[in-house]
Amino acid sequence: MTERRITTAAAFRATLARDLLIAYKRKNDIVNPFMFFLIVATLFPIGISPDPQRLGEIAAGVLWISALLAAMLSMDNLYRADYEDGSLEQLLLSPHPLYFMVLAKNISHWLVSGLPVVLASPLIAYMLNLPADAYFALFMTLLLGTPVLSLLGSIGVALTVGLGSRGLILAVITLPMSVPVLIAGTMAVQQTLNGAPLTAYLAILGAMLLASITLAPLASAAALRISIN
Repeated sequence: MTERRITTAAAFRATLARDLLIAYKRKNDIVNPFMFFLIVATLFPIGISPDPQRLGEIAAGVLWISALLAAMLSMDNLYRADYEDGSLEQLLLSPHPLYFMVLAKNISHWLVSGLPVVLASPLIAYMLNLPADAYFALFMTLLLGTPVLSLLGSIGVALTVGLGSRGLILAVITLPMSVPVLIAGTMAVQQTLNGAPLTAYLAILGAMLLASITLAPLASAAALRISIN
C-alpha cells in the first residue's frame, strides 16, 4: 500500500512538471490569457466612462469578469494537446487514480493562466481607481476564486474534448457554474468598501475551493472516460 501511494505521488508530480514544461515551451499559453485579461480590463473605461469615481465603483466587477473571460480563453488548452497526441488515452489507461492526474493538470493550468492574473490584479485595480482599502480583498478573492474557475472549467473541457467545434458548448456548460464564484468575489470587494468584514466572504470562497478540489476532478475524470470511450 505504501509503495502504491509513493508511486501515485510520483506520477502526480511528473504530470504537474510535464504540463508546466509544455506551457513554458509554448509561451503563448501563458501570454495570451494574461494579455487578454489586460486588454479587456483596460477597454472597460473606454466603453463605459472614464470618470474615476464611476470606474472605482465598477472596478471589482470589471476585474472579475476579465479574469473569468481570460480563464475561458485558456480552458481549451487543458486537454487538447494530450487528446491530439494520444497521451490522454495513456493517462486513462494508467494504473494511478485519474483523480490525481486531473488535479495535477488543473493545478498546472491555474499556475500558468490564473496566477499571473491574480498577481497583476492590484496594478489593474489601481488603474481603474479602486480604493486602496479593497486591494487586499480583491487579491484574496481572486487567489481563492480563480482556482475554482479552473476546476469547474475542467469539467466542461472534459465533456467536450472529443468535439471538433466546442467553443460555444464549453461556454454554455462552464459559465453557469462560474456565476456563484463571480458573485461572491465581487460582493466581497464591494462589502469591504462599505466596511463589512471580509472573513465571511473568504470563508464562502474557501468552501467553494475545497468543494471544487474534492468533486471537480472526480467529475472531470468521469467526463473524460465518457468522452474518450
